[in-house]
Amino acid sequence: MRIYILLLSAFLLLNGCNSQDESSEKTKDDNYKVTTVKNSTIKETDRLTGKQVANRLTQIAASIPLVNDATAVVIGKYAIVGIDIDDDIERSQVGTIKYSVGEALQNDPYGANAIIVADPDLNERIREVSRDIQNGKPVRGILNELSDITSRIIPEIPGDFNQPAPSKTIENQKKSLNKHNQEQLKREQKKHSTSE
Repeated sequence: MRIYILLLSAFLLLNGCNSQDESSEKTKDDNYKVTTVKNSTIKETDRLTGKQVANRLTQIAASIPLVNDATAVVIGKYAIVGIDIDDDIERSQVGTIKYSVGEALQNDPYGANAIIVADPDLNERIREVSRDIQNGKPVRGILNELSDITSRIIPEIPGDFNQPAPSKTIENQKKSLNKHNQEQLKREQKKHSTSE
């Protein structure tokens, strides 16, 4: 009788383990589902080279009235466009011309992130950088020159500053003044209490 109970227990144990293994296999299979992707074809986009974009931006800038010539340098999605205008044009009119060039470039997808320069010195430096790029000069020197030009145009970028908030500074000053005033008040109170 003991043998029958032992065999029955072993049979139930093995049978229980088998059914548990089958159920775990089913759940594992259920976890892996096939996903189909729609529209997975690669679409060709019309991307221009930096030289082509520079030529395009130069043509757009030169087409604006009172702009004699233009030069552009493109690095990635950013561009610096130098415009050549007459020396006898007033400063306020120069700003208007730069604004007109900016509007024309903003309508072009490649000119949206362009910086416009009307300074003759910077325009000549941009022209030199453009020649260096066409002649295959080392990129490091070109990028250093472009960073110098950009730093003259935009000397400080507001987003890069980590200044303490003025309200915190004022609050800290108030706290320190209050502590000082409190100590002085305590001293005066002690004087008055001992003198009575």
